[in-house]
Amino acid sequence: MRKFSTRWFISLAIASLLALATCFVNPAPVSAIDAPELLPTEITNIIDLGRFLTDTEETNLNRDLDTFEQKTGWKLRVLTQVDRTPGRAVKDFWGLDERSVMLVADGRGRNLLNFNVGDEVYNLLPRGFWIELQSRYGNQFFVREHGYDQSILASLGAIQTCLEREGCVVVPGLPQEQWILTLLTSILGGLVFGFAGHPRKEGEIFSWRWALILTPLWGMLLIAFGIGPVVTRTTDLLPIIRNLAGFLGGAVIAYLIPSPKRNLPDNGVRTRD
Repeated sequence: MRKFSTRWFISLAIASLLALATCFVNPAPVSAIDAPELLPTEITNIIDLGRFLTDTEETNLNRDLDTFEQKTGWKLRVLTQVDRTPGRAVKDFWGLDERSVMLVADGRGRNLLNFNVGDEVYNLLPRGFWIELQSRYGNQFFVREHGYDQSILASLGAIQTCLEREGCVVVPGLPQEQWILTLLTSILGGLVFGFAGHPRKEGEIFSWRWALILTPLWGMLLIAFGIGPVVTRTTDLLPIIRNLAGFLGGAVIAYLIPSPKRNLPDNGVRTRD
């Protein structure tokens, strides 16, 4: 019992020391608190505390958001921050309501973008849309390659496009890396179709029976993962043609690869010499 109490006391002491060390080594920055005094004195659609936009970009974007609000009635606002934030004071400053979207670009997180979305906007742009929008334009690779400003402008452009269309299920546009993934799944579906069509009977040219049996597999690869993501994001026919060509190419290659033949036992009786 005494040994157990000693171990418990030592563990508690170590945990306390670690907690104190964490507090002294990495204290919470004082500048990270809400600061309503950071709000501008003039009414504007953009509060660029992080200085992610150039002066020209901010002026043009502010004018574009005004025009968009007058035309459609949807209110889009932008807040960028690094260390300090005005916090909840922006809601009263901008008068955010159910028809509002506030884009928050925070350089401290792993993903640059966050969105505060009104209920009426959610009726047109569901939660999956915002998750895809955040992962496409707010990830570290996109920000590192294109910059903070292009991440903000591209995401706002997608939101405006979908609100003008009166709703989107997915983010418009087909990034190259996503198209490559659809092409690979189309080719994989063609390989499955080609292998399934290998003749299994003498005199048979193509085994349609096995091709039909495996339809759920190659059909899912081609339609659900190869063609579906393309047609829902772009009206361009070129990616669809390329994916269909990849499917046919994979099917031909898989069909031409000879299938392993089974060694059947001899029916005759062997005689000894």
